[in-house]
Amino acid sequence: MELRQLRHWVNVVQTGSFTAAAARQGVAQPAVSMAIRNLEKQLGVTLLDRNEKYIRPTPEGQQLLPHALRMLQEAAAAEEALAELQGLNRGEVSLGLPSMLGSYFFPPILMAFKHRYPDLKMTVQEAGTRRLQQMLRQGELNVGVIVADQVEDDLESQLFLREEMVVCVPKDHPLAQQPHVSFETFFTHDLVLFKTGYFHREFIEQIARQVGASPRIDFESNLIQLTKSIIRHGFGITVFLRMVIEEDDDLVAVPFSEPVYLDLSIAWKRDGHRSLANRAFVDFLLQNSPLRHSTDHTVNPTTVHTQPFTQPHSHTPSR
Repeated sequence: MELRQLRHWVNVVQTGSFTAAAARQGVAQPAVSMAIRNLEKQLGVTLLDRNEKYIRPTPEGQQLLPHALRMLQEAAAAEEALAELQGLNRGEVSLGLPSMLGSYFFPPILMAFKHRYPDLKMTVQEAGTRRLQQMLRQGELNVGVIVADQVEDDLESQLFLREEMVVCVPKDHPLAQQPHVSFETFFTHDLVLFKTGYFHREFIEQIARQVGASPRIDFESNLIQLTKSIIRHGFGITVFLRMVIEEDDDLVAVPFSEPVYLDLSIAWKRDGHRSLANRAFVDFLLQNSPLRHSTDHTVNPTTVHTQPFTQPHSHTPSR
């Protein structure tokens, strides 16, 4: 049983597709298929249920999966440990981001980090914060961004960002001229929302439960530019982090009557191996965090757990 075979098989399980697994690894699909057939032949069991509509692990495959993930994670840790002998001249940062932050907060952070450490490889994956937690626990990611209160016992984290959640409407919308909007009023409008599993959607669902409302969801999309286009054409409104629409002249950010802030943390697997490269990235992020120089919030240097959606009454965090 070779690590290469296990890596191909795990990628098929995770993507549900031979084609997607091959693309993820940058190899030809026949190479993936052949490696898995050889693995099954060596083990004497069928590891994949190859249905016309789906590909998923057989019961034997389900038994193998946690062991395969652990073996691949240990192999990667060994490679990283050896690379550390050469300092930060080698190594890789594997980072998971929700799309809003990946598009609007992290680009300058990533470019500045790459400028400081040009020999390090950066791998960035986009997913909802719930999925990112799962990927961290399974060793698919080294570090990832999650909502601050979602840190489970097998993860460690540090708070690095607090940002206001605001209603996004076009300039000619009736709410655009209002100083603020109540939760109840917000839910009387057609909404454009992210899919389930993203903090954006969880925020809406939490507020809806709080006020006893049923959201009128007309569009579901994780594509920010598409969502903005839908809003511009008057087919719905949404909620974004304020940073997402700061540079859009044709969109207006309207705060809620009770201002709401989202706390986000950078997280990693507790007791897992963190390479020198990944430790360097976390330190760099925290050094450049807007909260580092904030006079309104004190960030404890140890692990921080906060409520995800807080409602300060009279101040906005300085940036």
